[in-house]
Amino acid sequence: MHAFSKPIWKTLAATLVAAALHSDATGIRATAADAPLLLQKPSLSNSQIAFEYAADLWVVGRDGGDARRLTAGVGLESYPVFSPDGKSIAFAGEYEGNLDVYVMPAAGGVPTRLTHQDRKSVV
Repeated sequence: MHAFSKPIWKTLAATLVAAALHSDATGIRATAADAPLLLQKPSLSNSQIAFEYAADLWVVGRDGGDARRLTAGVGLESYPVFSPDGKSIAFAGEYEGNLDVYVMPAAGGVPTRLTHQDRKSVV
């Protein structure tokens, strides 16, 4: 569980919840005319916020801006958690019928599977 200071929480809320959002293949964009979407399970690094939206992982700078999709395609990704140095993101991925733990560069790239279990794993 993350302990949020008041300024961080305001930034997170403004970036992820208070703005009305659109998504497309290139990112999530804010517009004032549409209803907000629910973006789930945020994780903070010094410079970025990672979150789950539509069963994919996304990142956005802590100062706001366009969000960038890290994962796409078949499978479900959830529960992103930044490494202490902010260079990697661990997450739960469901690609073969159960949840396993994966890690990928925070800048994007191919996930590396860390667990190989018959039952669900959670980050």
